[in-house]
Formats: sequence, C-alpha cells, structure tokens
Amino acid sequence: MMTYEEARAYMTEIGKTGSIPGLLSIRNLMDELGNVQKELSVIHIAGTNGKGSVGAFLESALLEAGKHVGRYTSPAVFSPLEVWRVDNREMTEEEYAGYTVKIKEACDRMKDRGLMHPTVFEAETAMAFLFFYDKNCDYVLLETGMGGAEDATNLIERPVCSLITSISMDHMQFLGNSLEEIAAAKAGIIKEGCPAATIRQKEPVMRILEAEAEKKGVRLIVAEDTERCFEGSRFRYNGIGTAELSMAGLYQLENSHLAAVVLKEVLRLPNETILKGISGAKWPGRFEIVSKDPLFLLDGAHNEDAAKMLAASLENYFTNCKITYIIGVLKDKEYKQMLKILLPYAARVYAVTPPNHRALDKELLLEEALKYVSEAEACESVAKAVSLARESAGNKGVIVACGSLSYFGELKQALSLVENSGGRKTADRKDLRFGD
Repeated sequence: MMTYEEARAYMTEIGKTGSIPGLLSIRNLMDELGNVQKELSVIHIAGTNGKGSVGAFLESALLEAGKHVGRYTSPAVFSPLEVWRVDNREMTEEEYAGYTVKIKEACDRMKDRGLMHPTVFEAETAMAFLFFYDKNCDYVLLETGMGGAEDATNLIERPVCSLITSISMDHMQFLGNSLEEIAAAKAGIIKEGCPAATIRQKEPVMRILEAEAEKKGVRLIVAEDTERCFEGSRFRYNGIGTAELSMAGLYQLENSHLAAVVLKEVLRLPNETILKGISGAKWPGRFEIVSKDPLFLLDGAHNEDAAKMLAASLENYFTNCKITYIIGVLKDKEYKQMLKILLPYAARVYAVTPPNHRALDKELLLEEALKYVSEAEACESVAKAVSLARESAGNKGVIVACGSLSYFGELKQALSLVENSGGRKTADRKDLRFGD
C-alpha cells in the first residue's frame, strides 16, 4: 500500500513524459483494469472555453434531481484532489493512494508485455473511471483534457450525450493551426447514435460540427440565443422558465443555456429541477467574487476568446470603471492578444509568474503590458501582487485576477491572510448581485 505522498510522487514521475495524444495506451490500461468505463453513463464535454461552467450547471441540476453525480475536471486549481468528485465531495487522500496502487500495478503489467507506459493524464483518467464505477454514479460528467478525438477520455464509446462548448484557438501545437482543425479535433467526441449538443458557434466551426453529426447519423442540438430578462443575472430559457444565476459573467448565459437544453431535451428533467439547479450552480475561478472591499474577482480567461468574454462582462458590469489587474499566464497561450483586449480597461497591472513549468516569466509579461498601460509592475510573488493591488485600488476600486488558473489557489490563500489580518471578511457570493 502507498501513502498519499508516495502516490503523488509516482504520478509526478510519470508526468515527466508530457502529453501524447492517442487512445492506444488508455485502451491497454483499461483492458488491464476491467474496462469499467463501459458501465458508466457519461456526459462527455469538450470545447475551448466553458467546459467547467457547463459542467457545474449540469452537476447542480442532476444533484437537485437526486442523482449520484461523478465529475472529472482539469486542471486542479485549489486542491490536487478536486478533479475527481462525487456528489460535490473530492476524492480522499486514502482513495487516491489506493487507486494509484491499482494503476501502477496495471502499468507494470503493461511494461512487462512491452507496451508503452501511460501518460499521467491517462493514469488520472483511468483513476476517474475506477472511482466513479466504485461509487455507483448515476451520471458522470467527463471533461476532455485537450481536444477530443485523441483525448484519453474519448475511450468512451456510448455517451449519454456529447456536448461541445465554445471553440476557439488554443493548444495549437497539438490540435492544429486553424479554427477548422481545432473544431475537427473536438468534434471527434460525437459518436454514432448518441445525442450531441453545442452552442451557436462561429460559422466555420458550425460547418465542421454539423458535418460530423451528419456523418455519425445524429441530430446536433443547438442552444440558440436566449431572451435576456431585465435584471442583471436573471435569464429566460425558452420553454423552461427563468432562473437567476449565482455565477456572474455574461458568458454564463451561453453556458447555462447549453446545460439547460441538455437537461431538458436529452435527460428530460422537470423544468423546476432544471431552474433550481442552474440557479444554485457555482464554479470557482470564473468571474468569481472573492472579496468586496475592494471588489476582487477571479476569472480564468486564458486565451483570446475568453479574454473577449471577460472584457464584455467588465464593460457591462463596470462601465467607465478602470480595472486593477493581476495577470499571470502560460507561455504557450495567446497572451499578447489577451493583453490587447483587456488592457484598455486597465488602471494598472501587476504581472506574476504562475507556479507552472509552462509559465511565462513576469518580466516578459510586463514588457508586453507596458505597450498598453503606463502603470505596470512585475511582482516577485502572488502575495505581493495582492497587497499592491488592494492598496492601489482603494475601497471603491475593482481588481480582476486573470490568466492561468494555476496561481488562483495561491492568490486565494494570500488574500485570506491579508483580509484576516485586517479584520475583513471575504465576500459572501449570495449578497452580491450585478445590475441592481
């Protein structure tokens, strides 16, 4: 038996191989583990932006319906174990260690047979299948890690529904250098005879998705634009009713509508259950308010389209208000385009280096930020950036931390220490509403 620390060390070691697209290794691994994934009722979710938010809306509604719900997400933001959850409960350290033993033994058998060793994402995906099978989940919400067709999660052969969120340029080194190539990769999760759903995408993307659905002989359900109600966070879903979202950000209209359509047309949940679930959904790090004195938001915008969505929300909620930014990004992201979109709203910028081996150095980020704003500084730590941003924003200002999710856990810890030492409390999300 392994300890949790030994299990983490094992996963770190196999993680050194990086990402290797393809399904051969995950098939071999699950053959060793009894192919338990075939017994799961999976809602498979791919897309560039919005996978986590759509999953949160689905999870909340399914729990409202009394279902046992497994959820597999990536990357981890606040806890290494948060990527595996059943009924909103993270996998325990003991469970993690136990499943790691089973996976290591299976990998060793594969090695003895001369087969390629699985990547860390393949091992973690296998862990998800074992965990959800053992917990007898009614539904599993399974997010792709990257792409679709060659993603390890695409081992699933008969999903309850294949769901595709907003598609834009990302992971080009693996998925292709055009929107059409990326869309084709993500369309690979559409399976013959299984329902598929998406939002109204850009026209080149829609053509790819519609062609793939026609090829597989399935109807592609499209969540069209919904009517927006008068008040800030209340939205009407055609044929279902009206819900007030706890999750802010204009892009959540699109995400919640996609979830609502799947819940209604595929899963056949009652309207009341759908609306209660959507209203109660929460997903950390997506236009999340973590403090209100000053107002402090986290948003995981990490590519050009996500930056556009964040900018639209900032313009809507904080018209003519200059924003104090904390920004940390990964070097393989479109950070130059992101800054060009976001920094017209900036009063000042604090650049940080996320704790990730793919991180862009804060000095390079600062150099690019200075093209758009004169008040900018590179900070030696996330804690220093939090302290300086709070000081410069003042009690009436607005602070937005964005870019890579990988530094949000550290940021929340730093913010908690600062606020507790000052006698303040972080915001209770329930008492904050936009558009009032």
